[in-house]
Amino acid sequence: MSRIDRYFLAQLLAAFGFFSLVLILVYWVNRAVILFDQLIGDGQSLAVFMLFSALTLPGLISIVLPIAAFAAGVHVANRMTSDSELIVLRATGTSSFRLARPVLVFGLIVGALMSALVHVLVPAAATELDRQRAEIAQNATARLLQDGQFLSPTEGVTFYVREITEAGELRNVFLSDTRGSGAEQIFTASSAYLIRTDTGPQLVMIDGMVQSVDTETARLSTTSFDELSYDIGTVMRLPDATSRQSREIPTLELLSPTEALAEETGRPVARLFAEAHERVAQSLLPVIGALIGFTALLVGQFSRFGVWRQIIGAILLVIVVKGMESAAAAQLATQPGLWPLAYLPSLTGAMFVLALLTWAARPRFLRRYLRRVPA
Repeated sequence: MSRIDRYFLAQLLAAFGFFSLVLILVYWVNRAVILFDQLIGDGQSLAVFMLFSALTLPGLISIVLPIAAFAAGVHVANRMTSDSELIVLRATGTSSFRLARPVLVFGLIVGALMSALVHVLVPAAATELDRQRAEIAQNATARLLQDGQFLSPTEGVTFYVREITEAGELRNVFLSDTRGSGAEQIFTASSAYLIRTDTGPQLVMIDGMVQSVDTETARLSTTSFDELSYDIGTVMRLPDATSRQSREIPTLELLSPTEALAEETGRPVARLFAEAHERVAQSLLPVIGALIGFTALLVGQFSRFGVWRQIIGAILLVIVVKGMESAAAAQLATQPGLWPLAYLPSLTGAMFVLALLTWAARPRFLRRYLRRVPA
């Protein structure tokens, strides 16, 4: 790389780092408030909150990177125009395509970071995040084992335990379950234990009685038991930790989906394949964003009032690209067979860049051509 390329690249990377940090902080604060309320309000520690915050960062950064790359391109082009650096370079015969070369290198660097995020880090973080959520959900002691209090972990269920010994024994247990249609059940036991199994936590009640009330006939039936197991997972609404979601699957596995993977994720094979291409297309957006932000400010003539019109034009072009991305995602959600649509926003953005560079390289020719076109 020449000295000019290194200078451009240093300016772009510095601006990109600043905008990325600011945007990540803004997005993180908005999400951290909700996450803090959910976890701390559920009795979790600050360490759990910090762990969850760290696991959500890869997905957050993948949202921020294209915006930060676009902002860096606009900022550097605006500053170099204000300092007359671009004017001097163009006066010495440097073409617009030559000026865009370091911006392309910068976009490819950010695109590589984006690829590492969407293909590796985001699926790995999603897998660990779901595992941590499953462990917290299975920790019944955080929500149920509070002696001397009537608790309702879910609608229709009331739980009470008079005393919890140091050995983990629950004494004088009361459990009311009114979720059944046409029947209500009340479980009472002199003692109980919480036991972890492969299918989730189980409440093993000892020396108790079950009272069942038929709400239609108002008949009461009682059953005494020496030992009875109750599935706490139905009360806690535990997530299924045995299957993965599509966002947890690595991209290489999504590119060759099988029927077993479709059954595991609950999504058709075609939808999984389309999601893999959406990730690949997402890696191209930082390249397009950086080039649009920079090349849009190369068009037009010098003005003492700055390049605010070019900045507005660059923002409008990015809005068009993002709108096409949203439309393509909505279309692929219903028709995954049209997976090439995932690359349409990036292709459209590349056409915008080529048109802007051509315009900046031959502005007089284009103005003469537009004058000859009949109204």
